[in-house]
Amino acid sequence: MNDRIHEPAPTGVPAARWRPEVLAFIDAHRRDGHRSARLDPLGLSRPVDPTLLDPQRFGLQPGEWLSPTGTPLWSARTVADLDRSLKATYCGALALDASAVRDASRRDWLFHEMEAAPPAPDSAAGRLALLERLIRAEGWEQHVAQAFPHAKRFSLEGNETLIPLLDALCEHAAGLGVRRVFLGMPHRGRVNVLVNLMGLPPARVLDYFDPKSPHPELHTDLVYHLGGERELDTPQGRLTLTLAHNPSHLQSVHPVLTGLARACQDAMSREHADQDGRRLVLPLMLHGDAAFAGQGVVMETLMLGGKPGYTVGGTVHVIINNQVGFTEPNPMSAWPAQYCTDVTRMVDAPVLRVNADEPEQALRAAAIAMAWRARFGSDIVIDLIGYRRLGHSESDVPALTRPRIHALTQSHPTIVERYTAALRADGVVPPDTDMASHVTHGRVRAHQAFADPDPHRAVSVPAPLRRPGEAPPLDVEGMRALVRAMTRLPEGFEPHAMVRTLVEHWQRMAGLADTTQPVDWCFAENLAYATVLRGGHHVRVSGMDVRRGTFLHRQAVWTSQETSEAGPARGAPAAAGAAAEFVPLRQVTAGDGPGPGPVGRFDIFNSPLSEEAVLGFEYGYSVGASRTLTVWEAQFGDFVNGAQVFVDQYISSGEEKWGDTSSLTLLLPHGHEGIGPDHSSAYLSRFLQLCGADNLRVACPSTAAQWFHLLRRQAFDTLRKPLVVMSPKGTLYWEKVSHASIEALTGGRFEAVLDDVSVERPEQVERLLLCSGKVYYDLDRGRRAVARADLAVARIEQFYPFPEDALTALFARYPALVEITWVQEEHRQQGAWSFIREHLEPAMPPHARLRCVSRAANGSGATSSQAIHAREQADLVARALGEG
Repeated sequence: MNDRIHEPAPTGVPAARWRPEVLAFIDAHRRDGHRSARLDPLGLSRPVDPTLLDPQRFGLQPGEWLSPTGTPLWSARTVADLDRSLKATYCGALALDASAVRDASRRDWLFHEMEAAPPAPDSAAGRLALLERLIRAEGWEQHVAQAFPHAKRFSLEGNETLIPLLDALCEHAAGLGVRRVFLGMPHRGRVNVLVNLMGLPPARVLDYFDPKSPHPELHTDLVYHLGGERELDTPQGRLTLTLAHNPSHLQSVHPVLTGLARACQDAMSREHADQDGRRLVLPLMLHGDAAFAGQGVVMETLMLGGKPGYTVGGTVHVIINNQVGFTEPNPMSAWPAQYCTDVTRMVDAPVLRVNADEPEQALRAAAIAMAWRARFGSDIVIDLIGYRRLGHSESDVPALTRPRIHALTQSHPTIVERYTAALRADGVVPPDTDMASHVTHGRVRAHQAFADPDPHRAVSVPAPLRRPGEAPPLDVEGMRALVRAMTRLPEGFEPHAMVRTLVEHWQRMAGLADTTQPVDWCFAENLAYATVLRGGHHVRVSGMDVRRGTFLHRQAVWTSQETSEAGPARGAPAAAGAAAEFVPLRQVTAGDGPGPGPVGRFDIFNSPLSEEAVLGFEYGYSVGASRTLTVWEAQFGDFVNGAQVFVDQYISSGEEKWGDTSSLTLLLPHGHEGIGPDHSSAYLSRFLQLCGADNLRVACPSTAAQWFHLLRRQAFDTLRKPLVVMSPKGTLYWEKVSHASIEALTGGRFEAVLDDVSVERPEQVERLLLCSGKVYYDLDRGRRAVARADLAVARIEQFYPFPEDALTALFARYPALVEITWVQEEHRQQGAWSFIREHLEPAMPPHARLRCVSRAANGSGATSSQAIHAREQADLVARALGEG
């Protein structure tokens, strides 16, 4: 085969010369060749029907000429010649499965790549270098097994070809102009990758296995969860390689990785206006075969890759396919065709299947995969099919559950043995060369390198205490300039009546109209973002329906109601059939508002109906974008439990385990309004249980001014911590008493505790009600109705870090206190009571008792009856006031 089979006939030869049977034979190999390929190193996969690609099935006989005149077809004159060429191309140790690719031109490109003359074998030096990499990959596993035979390392044995495959992917990436590679992977082979690709000193890795480590306090997580970063020099240039940290939830790092990559791509696109950041940054995601097929976050993340705001220009996926999940067999099946990669059909991703015992074919797969991404900017999969020589972990006993397969793996030659034999057979080295000695010397060199002490090891010194940063000051005139820019509609833009009213209200709230009105929550949030942008920081908001807001509470994107073909004269061009849009926060420029310097970018994206992958993506984005206020809003706070793994394993613990700082902001609409168990509670109690060692910020603002200051504090705070907000729902958004003056925005700051400003004689107060959120307004109305001078109502606006000093000062203002009552509208076990009691009791004033008023504990949560809710709320207020 000279160049390719992908043309219907050689140049200048009419297509009609070739019989339909011949063309059908070629197409069958392109379509089904991977099902007959020799991909399983152990030969255990169910064989395909042997007649599937037999020439006689297509009416062809081996000795027949391909054409009546004997004209050759790609160097083949007979059917047997063509059969051999097709089998070598599509049924060898590298096979193409393009069945998911619906675009014919893309399939043709893949066929061309497969049918192009295979690259000539590398030079002897290159092939020996490949052998050396395999020796190091295999040698590392042997070295750890000798030093710490019972250590759990999740060995790569059976798939050692992964190491040179990753080398090749990085080299080709550098050659295509990629400057950063973000790598994510599960446990299998991770420790090997840390040493042999990431360059982590072996002694530092081995220290994690040593039960007598001199510095166990440095082991903040298991070694096979750790990531790292290095500058990697390849023959095609230098790039930065980052391995993302990963907890035991195997595939959860997938959306985190894409978020990290997208953050870097956005930053590079801003830095290099003439270049596409997606071409400069590569997400490279490794998977285990069973987890890739079994965990739903994979499908969610694949789906995200095609949505605005989440695209990364294609991810290269590598499956470390050892054909088993824990102890359950997970063999590839060519008959029927069932593979762990079938989930990628949803994104039309081609799959390159490679026999892990054929490392040179893996290198060719790397070249095709990188060329595909560079050309089409979409996902592609390399399915590296190997086996697992040991058990799930090294302490496992695989013979208990898989005796036959385990026996096969133990007798199967190692990759070094197989590749050494191949080189000897190919005459790569002179006949008198002792290959056995060559390999032995390579293993000795590898073991010596792995045994070297870490010369740069130093015990980490505790970092100095970091102080929170302050948001820059504001002035009324500067804020008005921002509002003028945000409400200046382009010519021809026809706003909806609600938007027109909104513009009028914003102008009144800013004092730009003849009459004024208090600042509501919608205006406060948008103005907070405007000041953040003017301060040089970026803002990214995502979640379901966030552009408008579930409760019509944000209105960040305005759509023209103009229905004629002539659209507005100014603004972003709309797609065919789409209405023109106006984004107020993108009108903020360097000349608007206070502060010098460049203006940040505002992005807001309606996410798909996914919590898990989207929250993981935004966490990754927030880690990678330190000058961006990254906000994720749940449609209702309850829905965050669909992404609980990211709350537990990343957001609340990532900094302590891995040093990954994040200022991700979670907006979780929270509050009982009689709309049922699934739309009422953001499970405040769960978040408070996660608080410790200053890891989170948990707040529940009750006024528009507090909302404004909380968002600004989060954006400008140099002490980066995730913020969890029990944000308002409909009732609180429209609570007029919660609105503020424009001066409260320019002159105030976020307060962790709000005192009762209506109390005139604090020395008369004997009972203090403490609460949070919208229940305050019910309590305040109830208190005013009974005219109680001995009662005060105060609010805790920030739960964590717990405002002990502010509460101590509050209690000191009321020297006659005999009772402090914590009031929550949540059920007793779902609100903050347990947390409040634990933290408040040490700060209680003498002679005062602490009690709780709440809804009774139950199993399902909030009622779905408006009538029952109203009765429960009235009863709650009455009991809190002592009137019930």
